[in-house]
Amino acid sequence: MPYTELYFFKNPDGSVPLLDWLDGLEQKAATKCVQRLDLLTELGHKLRRPIADFLRDGIYELRFRYQNVNYRILYFFSGRNVVVVSHGITKEKRVPPKEINKALERKKMVETDFNQHTFKPEE
Repeated sequence: MPYTELYFFKNPDGSVPLLDWLDGLEQKAATKCVQRLDLLTELGHKLRRPIADFLRDGIYELRFRYQNVNYRILYFFSGRNVVVVSHGITKEKRVPPKEINKALERKKMVETDFNQHTFKPEE
């Protein structure tokens, strides 16, 4: 199975929403997020529930729970073996539609100019 390349969405001002979100998490929660991202690079499109789920319109979520908090990382694919992580959220029951819409807007930006709107994390 081919390796999936991982990129993070980057705002026009150069900020990376996922990195900002991870910085605000407790260390153990951030570590679990990174473990989920590692699974995403290993399995790509083959990743399924309960670890990942399709939301709508090409937007997916990585899922995990830590200390009664549900964490979600929203992402989308750009081509066959490239995944772009939009951002992370904590949630109660469902991912709010406004968060999915934010990921969709970011997906359109990446489709318009991949290099300007992505950041490749060090492996």
